[in-house]
Amino acid sequence: MKGFYNYLPVLAVCFPVFASLVVFGLQRYSARARDIAVLIGTGITFALVAWMYPYIQSQGTIGILFSGILPPFGLSFSADIFSFFLALIASGVWLLATIYSREYIAHEGRQNRYYPFLLLTLGGCLGVFLTGDFFSLFIFFELMSFAAYVLIVHEESPGAMAAGYKYLILTLIGGLALFFAIVIAFEEAGNVLIAPGNFLITSISPLALSAFIGFLLGFGIKMGVFPLHIWLPDAHPVAPSPASALLSGVMLKTGAYGLIRVVYNVYGPELIAQAGWDIILMVLASITIFLGSAVALVQTDIKRRLAYSSIGQMGYVLLGISLLTLNGLTGTIFHILAHALMKSALFMCAGAIIFKTGKREISELSGIGYEMPITLSVFTVASLSMIGIPPFNGFISKLVLSLGALDAGKAGFVVLLIVSSLLNGIYFLPIVINGFLGVKKEQRIWPKPFAELKASMWIPLVILAVLCGIFSVLPVNYPLGWAEAAARMLTGAVK
Repeated sequence: MKGFYNYLPVLAVCFPVFASLVVFGLQRYSARARDIAVLIGTGITFALVAWMYPYIQSQGTIGILFSGILPPFGLSFSADIFSFFLALIASGVWLLATIYSREYIAHEGRQNRYYPFLLLTLGGCLGVFLTGDFFSLFIFFELMSFAAYVLIVHEESPGAMAAGYKYLILTLIGGLALFFAIVIAFEEAGNVLIAPGNFLITSISPLALSAFIGFLLGFGIKMGVFPLHIWLPDAHPVAPSPASALLSGVMLKTGAYGLIRVVYNVYGPELIAQAGWDIILMVLASITIFLGSAVALVQTDIKRRLAYSSIGQMGYVLLGISLLTLNGLTGTIFHILAHALMKSALFMCAGAIIFKTGKREISELSGIGYEMPITLSVFTVASLSMIGIPPFNGFISKLVLSLGALDAGKAGFVVLLIVSSLLNGIYFLPIVINGFLGVKKEQRIWPKPFAELKASMWIPLVILAVLCGIFSVLPVNYPLGWAEAAARMLTGAVK
């Protein structure tokens, strides 16, 4: 019989799904019991994911296959260092967003619908990261996508419903394209297992190209890659801010995870380079980086600016995938962590400002730092990390991505990263400067310490801010080490 540790991936995926049903039942009797159950559910899920690490460290890969479910594929759950790293990011950020949600959603209303779907979306998201084959991944990818629709339309305003409809249509298109690609891969290989060296498509053909396009559409839509990004700038601003933080900080990364698996587990980097499909990825990455950063400049709504910024940041991730180098992939995996922390903090800060003041327009935020000093301080730290100022995480990921570009002989991408960082500074720094210096001296009155928000809202913000910079000052940068280990596993490189 398999060791208990092999059941940890399935427990981590299924527990929040089960918890969503418990929360749905409890809320009929007690709102307090519902809120406690949600926190316990996300907390235990995070603990289950973290529990995997010592076994992955010793075994390499853990998991289990239920061959009798959903034949001929079965339903498999698996975790290696790469999937563990992303699952840990997802469950950790989800826990912080859930704590933040308690006060925020109490103000917004409709908690009885929000919390079950928050947990259901978490289960789907972890299912993407912790499954052992593409068909199982597809099932949880669809679960996550449709559950997230409910979070997007939470406010039920005309804008939210329109954004949700656009998201839903593109989700259907992406799901069909992804299913089409998986069917081709199964026809070619006779299996759709995600395993090192098990390349599902091993030759260049029109069918192989069709599958590549299907994978790119399915995962690229979720990732927000140009020109598949059109749902993102509408959906993120209208969703509740904790949901926006999860959409941008975590769910976009499911698309990135899928594309990395496609390049390194379906085709292999050698075949991708031989076919020239890496050029397609490089072009899309370049346009996505520049478009997201440039369009963010002209946005006046703070959440909409953050949404376009996310598009640009996903361009960084796609760029690292396209380089097909060890450093490029390491930089991409570490940037997934960096962006999850930075953008979650920024969206939660924006939500706190809207919650406290009702202000969304950037022009209205002059002096906000004296009304909400903790919030704007966290926003400042996350912004500096986004720009790439040392010693924050964003600097490390951009540095390693630049090394990856040089390894690939693509020095022009280093220039693109520098220009994008400059644009990041242009649209983030004015918010910070005006927030602290945009009012006269006599108006600079500090509030009572820690009085701007309840602890359940400002504590997650502070934790995210600390995480944006702490790893680079520790003796060992464990996340960067995990990112490099994941990249070495995927590329087959030896240390």
